[in-house]
Amino acid sequence: MSKFFLFGIITWLTGSPLMALLVLIILYYILDRRFIGILPSMTAPLKRNSRLRELRNHLRTHVHDTAAKLETARLLIAKKKFREAEQYLRQVQPIMEDSAEVLYELGLCRLKQGDLPDGKEWIERGLEMNPRVAYGDPYLRLGEAFAEKEPENAVHYLQKFRELNSSSCEAYYRLGQIYARMGKQVEAKEAYRETVEVYRSLPKYKRRSERRFALLASFRR
Repeated sequence: MSKFFLFGIITWLTGSPLMALLVLIILYYILDRRFIGILPSMTAPLKRNSRLRELRNHLRTHVHDTAAKLETARLLIAKKKFREAEQYLRQVQPIMEDSAEVLYELGLCRLKQGDLPDGKEWIERGLEMNPRVAYGDPYLRLGEAFAEKEPENAVHYLQKFRELNSSSCEAYYRLGQIYARMGKQVEAKEAYRETVEVYRSLPKYKRRSERRFALLASFRR
């Protein structure tokens, strides 16, 4: 009832139901970004695109700038342009051959393009070099990639991720998703329950980044 009342007040103030609806959407977005964190940022893609243009212009005249190529690749990964990101990473990798992060990112690009064996090989090379590379995120991405074709392996990867990130709601939530796909509903519900329990145990500063998965898990319980 309070929502309808608020809508009525805003409609009366603006003189337009459409304008009132727009105001409510903007208010919801502001509140979500401030307190919940489910909706994506509207400004982050703009900043990312602006930085990407700067880097591309820079690389036209500084073709050997490895740091710029690596930053470009990471921005492209954030934009889900994995094929283009891979091109930059392959230029960077021979120069940064001791970088577990670059090996992981190359593997991630291969995974996202559907080449699971090659992606797995690159990522495992990175993990051999540094088992805690990217805070265990490679295990999470491997778990997601193999969820459909090799669910047992996916569970293994997610369990490894959970060992490294016991306070990650995403790890428990992804684990619940895979158990559900495997038809293991009891295990799935337990993973979703653990997601919520982990969220409740987190300090306030950490909750915002994990809230999305806690809410999704609550809906699935």
